Amino acid sequence: MLLIVVVNFFVLRAAPGDVVDVLAGESGAATAEYVDNLRHLYGLDQPAVVQLGRYMGRLLTFDLGYSFRFNTPVFDLIAQRLPATLLLMSVAIVLAIVLGVVLGATAARNVGRPLDGAISVFALLAYATPTFWIGLMLIVLFGVNLRWLPTSGMMTIGAGLSGAALVADVARHLVLPGLSLALFFVAIYTRMTRASMLEIHGLDYIRTAHAKGLSDNRVTYVHVLRNAVLPVVTVAGMQVGTLLGGSVLIETVFGWPGLGRLAFEAVIQRDANLLLGILFMSSLLVIAVNIVVDLLYAALDPRIEMR
Repeated sequence: MLLIVVVNFFVLRAAPGDVVDVLAGESGAATAEYVDNLRHLYGLDQPAVVQLGRYMGRLLTFDLGYSFRFNTPVFDLIAQRLPATLLLMSVAIVLAIVLGVVLGATAARNVGRPLDGAISVFALLAYATPTFWIGLMLIVLFGVNLRWLPTSGMMTIGAGLSGAALVADVARHLVLPGLSLALFFVAIYTRMTRASMLEIHGLDYIRTAHAKGLSDNRVTYVHVLRNAVLPVVTVAGMQVGTLLGGSVLIETVFGWPGLGRLAFEAVIQRDANLLLGILFMSSLLVIAVNIVVDLLYAALDPRIEMR
């Protein structure tokens, strides 16, 4: 985390412009003295090492600083947007794993047949198609032409819904962004599950299971699939960061009020404190998820001992 904080800080420092440039540009008649006063007020006239020391000192008390653009503490902004991003990511990763494992297992059981070819073509197209384009096409099809699903936001504004009605409304708004974010990972997990199952099918203990008279379904779903899922779980944990990156595009396309959209706004407005806070919280999230995946991997594979 220390390395991540330092690298993020100096990368943002190397980028041209800051929040003062944005504020000065919006004022339309900012003098050099006004700009210097703003930089002194925000502490941007101090050496980079001094600014880094102050920033890391605040992090020790979990103070992420103040957003000068939103006039709100960074922690409060992230706390407001984080649940929406966690919801979107959770739905996308669960959907990707379930669909990927099901399609991969189906393709492996029908290897060399037309169904295997169709699934492979689908996986290739989903992998090669840009995420934002998939989102736009889903909006055109299901939102504009068919009018089945909402295309923007997290819930219907002004509807005053509560309880089960609110959950259903959020679920309807979640379908298109969740599917758009998941399809790329569905392709990865489909191909990985298929390859793993075909490899495991040729191992000695699988031939022994068949020789003992076990049914094909039991061998496939109890002995083969359980071991084939292990690399999928590992890769899913490693791709949480990729999910966060993809959520920037998806949240922007669908107007989803999450961290990705907030990060995009922070970049446009040169709000370094806000962007640093988002990167810090995202890094914590990725590290925490990888720890959980390690523990889950040990639970799925009895050969691994936790020490």
